[in-house]
Amino acid sequence: MRLTIRWTICAFILLAFPALAAEKVDLVRVHKAERRLELIGDGKVLRSYGIALGGDPVDHKHQEGDQRTPEGRYMLDWRNPNSIAHRSIHISYPNADDLAAAKARNVDAGGMIMIHGQPNGFGWWGWLLQLVDWTDGCIAVTDSDMDEIWAMVADGTPIEIEQ
Repeated sequence: MRLTIRWTICAFILLAFPALAAEKVDLVRVHKAERRLELIGDGKVLRSYGIALGGDPVDHKHQEGDQRTPEGRYMLDWRNPNSIAHRSIHISYPNADDLAAAKARNVDAGGMIMIHGQPNGFGWWGWLLQLVDWTDGCIAVTDSDMDEIWAMVADGTPIEIEQ
């Protein structure tokens, strides 16, 4: 029963958004300084979105609570349709290097870095929230942008985050 519902939902999405079905995203690239997230397919930018970052976005994330968005190459490894923000896709931070660096500094590397929409119930003012860096290190987009990213990006897609 559950499998049938999933296939029905997938078929609906593909029928409602045929352009999304034809475009395969093989990389997500984030330019922190430009506040831009790009969906890349076959070396071409398929979509581009404005983003908000953590409250202290310059430089790589070093530890829990530093409000920085990590830099480097990670994977989008799982998603949460019921998060505290409008949908979220998890970034595989921290990796082995991040954990080793945090251990050397005797700090917690942190985690739960996501691409997500606006806080639930506040999507209507997402345009305003996107004017400032307000997350704890995540990458925030508007709810409508998150719906498109959610539909186009599969789990296991690499993400490159650069300053």
